[in-house]
Order: sequence, then structure tokens, then C-alpha cells
Amino acid sequence: MSTVAEKETCHGSSSACGLPAEPVLLSRNPGVPTWRKHSCLPSRQTCRDLFGAGRFRSPGGGAAIRSPLLLLLLSTLLFAQSNLSPSKLLQPPTDTWPMYHGDYSGRRYSTLSQINAKNVSSLSLAFVYRENMGPGSSGGVRISATPLEINGVLYFTIPDHLWAIDARDGREIWHRQLQSKGGMHIGNRGVGAYGNWLYYETPDCNLVSLNMKDGSERWRKPICDLDLMYYGSVAPIVLKNHVITGVSGDDLDQPGFLEAHDPETGDLQWRWYVVPQKKGEVGSDSWPNEEAMKHGGGMTWQPITYDPELNLIYVGTGNPQPVIAGKGRQGDNLFTESIVAINPDNGKMVWYFQPSPHDTHDWDATQVPVLFDGEVNGQKRKLLAQASRNGWFFVLDRTNGKNILSTEYVKTNWSSGLDAKGQPIPNPAKMPQLDGALVTPNQGGGTNWPPPTYDPETGLFYVNASRAFSVYYIYDPSDKPEGWGGNDRGGYSESMVEAIDYKTGKIRWSHKWESGGGRGGLLSTAGKVLFAGDGADNLVALHTETGEPLWHANLGSGVTNGPITYELDGTQYLVVAAGDTIYGFAMLAH
Repeated sequence: MSTVAEKETCHGSSSACGLPAEPVLLSRNPGVPTWRKHSCLPSRQTCRDLFGAGRFRSPGGGAAIRSPLLLLLLSTLLFAQSNLSPSKLLQPPTDTWPMYHGDYSGRRYSTLSQINAKNVSSLSLAFVYRENMGPGSSGGVRISATPLEINGVLYFTIPDHLWAIDARDGREIWHRQLQSKGGMHIGNRGVGAYGNWLYYETPDCNLVSLNMKDGSERWRKPICDLDLMYYGSVAPIVLKNHVITGVSGDDLDQPGFLEAHDPETGDLQWRWYVVPQKKGEVGSDSWPNEEAMKHGGGMTWQPITYDPELNLIYVGTGNPQPVIAGKGRQGDNLFTESIVAINPDNGKMVWYFQPSPHDTHDWDATQVPVLFDGEVNGQKRKLLAQASRNGWFFVLDRTNGKNILSTEYVKTNWSSGLDAKGQPIPNPAKMPQLDGALVTPNQGGGTNWPPPTYDPETGLFYVNASRAFSVYYIYDPSDKPEGWGGNDRGGYSESMVEAIDYKTGKIRWSHKWESGGGRGGLLSTAGKVLFAGDGADNLVALHTETGEPLWHANLGSGVTNGPITYELDGTQYLVVAAGDTIYGFAMLAH
């Protein structure tokens, strides 16, 4: 059966497939890459025909299994296997996706190749799960989290909510709602995992440990002060005996920081402040005074990467504060807008590199510091690459932070050149003005928080990029502005996926999104497939070597997280979020 009938009998407001009650997209015909819209929900038999027997969910999220004994047996098997082996944290992701980026490197590359450039057009929809927050809820909250897949179970989040669903068929195993005292609910990037435990940051500034088996709470510890307008949204990363957490919040000119907590007790092990806390500390000479420095911002709102051999974690830090009006914070404003290497055992900084000295455009440098080994001038080097929000691509030696390459990946106009360290020099004429300054990129940046990917087979760094123009204005020209003190107003923009050669910084290929947008995360695989989201609500597969479009499926909403892949029972799955829904694809037997 290649398509569904044009007219079907509606079966109320619930769905036999667990699909949303609004119009849905269903056809999985390999010859028709996008699914056709339907004005009502499919029958249970249609679900069987479309997705295969046993691969659909009954109304309310329960599996379509009638036997209580069989349900109990399956649940017992799932829970018995919930433990995450520590060895999985140090291996390339295959049957497991155990952390935000899949592994510590941040590459988001999979060695799996069952789904490949030759057969990706035959991908089938394996399951759909729409977030169910309980009675009276209509869903609708964007899923920004990268799911973790551990022993056949997917764990994902939104603010105040966590779910575990079956990684094969999308059946809900448990849902946990945490009571919140407030905080910004803009999004949540997921959980960390260790042993039998999950780790989650709440919007109201707590680190919570939960049992993988049922979502029950083990402990919670404060990580920031809600009264100072901080909030939690970062996916914790577990390494050795540390749970690494970061913080978010731009409203009250507070300092950003990174923390390490004991995975068993939650106790604080160390805290590293992004900005110096008193004069005389390293970096304090890049601020005009102690008051400006201690309120200097630099939030740590993206997950870190880690090199186990060097025992260094790498964190990208956020913008200085006040965000736009920089008159009261003259200087480079260290260590905001920086890539920083830190010893995870004591929280001490080892080196730094600053992509955006004295930023006045809200260009956080929190984009993923991607780790890989490569050749530079014929010599093998331990490298770190970042496509920064300011439109520049940097390659560093990750052992010492020395710059190897600095080049634009989208055309910019805000810098007047590079300094001796390879850092862009801000052009004062392109800083925000009372009567406006035309700047590219805009506040959204050349890229933003959705993660890039690096393919070691092609040697290419892939990023969902944007070239956009804005006029930046100052609202508060005083000597001591607070908050933002200005903003931008947007204009022309275009978006594309770019493949960057790390050795030269040259764009090997670029695939423009004709519909604009395209802010979702990326995934590359050994099957020579790059998965991305475009601006027309499509999940798209491109050839990693050429950028040639291979397949697409319309999800009804734009991709809102980074796709993941894993193999279970000999079947490779691809999982992605679009809006409030998780979609699972697979190369199913027909």
C-alpha cells in the first residue's frame, strides 16, 4: 500500500496511531517524499497498513497490547535494562545515544550506515509521539531537547516535564511533571544520564536526579538564584564523577557560571565564574571596573564537550551584559563570548580564545566546540572547531587554545580584521548607534543554538547558516546602561546548509533553503547522509559529499532539535522533534 485513501472514516478526537488530532501527514510512499494531508484521523487498520503491525500506539499513548501479563513482562524487561553502562559514554554512539551530542566530542556523527545515500528515499515512519502533559493539556510546547536513547528507551524533556517512551514504537513508558516556582520556560535541551539516573535542570534553578525506571525523584539541589532571573535549560553532561551544569538568564546583569556536582548526592564540587569576581584576577583588566565586571553576564546555556585523554572540558560562553549598550563596559569583557578549556576535577581554567571581544550584538559564543583529530600542514593535531554566532569559523589546537584558522563562513561587516591571536577586531562604526547601524549578521547570528555536525570521513564541518541584516539601535546612551539598552530591527535574510573544509575554511558546498528558515540541528552518518530541517517544515536528507538532496518528509512543523540515530534489533532508527511531536523513522521490512 503506497498511499492512503483520499477519504477515510473519522474516529473521534483520538488517534489509533497516536497522531495529533489536527490534520496529519501520512503517506510513506518512497516515490512521494512528502506525506499527503488528511482532514481526519486514520483507522486502526490503516495504521497497520501504513506503519506495520505492532508499530502503532492506541489512544492515550498506551501500547496496543491486550495481555496484562505480556505488558508486565515487557515493562520488567525494559526496566531491568535501564542501567547505562559507563563504557557507553566513551564509545561512538551505535545502539545507544547516551548524551546530548551522542558522545563527548560534539560531532553528532554516527558510524551507522544501514540508512544510506542509496536507500534513504525508502525510509518509513516507525512511530509518532505527541507530547501528552496530562488531563486538560493540549500540548503545543516546543521540544528543543535532544532525546537520549538508552537500552531501547528514549528520554526527552520540555520545561517541567520529562518522558520515557519506547525507542522502537513510541509507546509511553512514563511521564513526570515537576512542580515549578517560576523561571523562564523558553525551552529545555534535555537530560544527562549515569547508571540508573537521569539529571535535569528545572526552569526554577534546580538540578534534579530521577530514576530512569519510573521518573521518581531521588534528590534536587539548587544551581542558581531564581530571584536574580537566572533559569535552568541546559542538558547536563556526566563525566567521571561530575555532573556539569550551566545557567541561563540575561535580564538582571548577573555573572554566568559553570558548576560540577556529585552524581550520587548532588553536592556542589566547584563553580567557575565566566567573569572575574574581583580586581586582580585573570581577565579583570578587560573590564573598566569591578562593578561592571561582576555584573558582566556570560551565561553558559549550552552543553559542554569533553576530551577524556586531555581531561579538559570545553565551554562556549554567552554575551556580556548589558547586552547591546556597551558604553559602561569598555574592554574585551573576558571571559564572555569565549571558548574556554577547564579542568573538570578542580574547575580551573586552562586556556581561552575569544571569538567576539566586546560584543554589542547579542552574539553568544555558546555554539558547540566540536572536537576531532586532523591534519594541519601534514601533522596530526588535536583540534577544536566552532562556527560561531558572529559569522566566523575558528579552528583551534584544543591542547592549548592556539588559533589555527579564522575565516568567515557567511559574509560579515562588523569587524576590521584579525588580531595577533586570530580574534576578530570589532569595528566601532558597526556597534549599535542612536540613529542605527546596518550590521550583518543580525541578532540571530550566522548560526544559533541548534547543533552542527562534523563528518570525519569527508573532513567537512556542516552548519545550518544564515546571512541576515539588521539595523542596531541604542536606546540607553547613558554611562551606566542596564539590561539590554538597545536592540535590532531585521531586514533581508537567507538561509542555507554549508559544508566547511576545516583545513582551509572554504565552503565545499552550500545548499540554500528556498523557503528560508532552516534553524534545526544536524546529524551526519557513515551512510553519507546529512539530516537537516528546512524552513518549510521538512526533514531533509542531503548527500554529505555534494549537498545533493536525497529525500524529504514534511512534518507539519519545523525541526526543533538535533536529530539522532541508533540501531536496535538490526534496524537503524532516525528520531527527530518537530514542534510538540517526536517522529521516529526506520528502514522497516516491507
